[in-house]
Amino acid sequence: MKKNFVSNSSSSIRMFKNDLLESLSKVKYYVPLIVYVPVIGFLFYKSFWDVEMSLISFIGWFLSGLAIWTITEYILHRYVFHFEPDAEWGKKIHFIFHGVHHDYPNDANRLVMPPSASIPMALGFYFLFDWLLPETKVYPFFSGFILGYLFYDMVHYALHHANFKSAFWKRLKQHHMLHHYSDSTKGYGVSWTFWDKIFQSNFEKK
Repeated sequence: MKKNFVSNSSSSIRMFKNDLLESLSKVKYYVPLIVYVPVIGFLFYKSFWDVEMSLISFIGWFLSGLAIWTITEYILHRYVFHFEPDAEWGKKIHFIFHGVHHDYPNDANRLVMPPSASIPMALGFYFLFDWLLPETKVYPFFSGFILGYLFYDMVHYALHHANFKSAFWKRLKQHHMLHHYSDSTKGYGVSWTFWDKIFQSNFEKK
């Protein structure tokens, strides 16, 4: 398999000549928490106090949203982030969205999705789910979906920068490091790896 350039440096590279665009491409790991935890709190409020949803109904829709996130994470990583167009402009877009992370995996400022990208994506998913789901069920469903996204972002950062003692987290980190340093056509699951087993993109045990 062809080996691409991978930097061991923790420094950040410049991607844009424009200072504003460059600043929007970087984000500290805790920023998604600041942005989306209040959103989850608001969705909880809408579910329980505005539409007076029962706890059982809330849990069911919340877990459904979380479950849908797991497959969304896999699909986005495999088919969107790793889609490499032939056109030069497409290659540039791919590098901006995901290629830079594979070339500079230790860049702490490009490990979680910046709000400039995550907010439009979140709004798109919200309106899609609001259209598909029964009235008001989007509140608990989307709170589970967003919590799954936050878990993914925090786990992704930790896999690159934390030293784990637990066997579970060590296995998860090894799974992701193999994706980076061994074969980027496998191991698309980051916070959830079972979809790799189902879609046969897991690493073979040796």
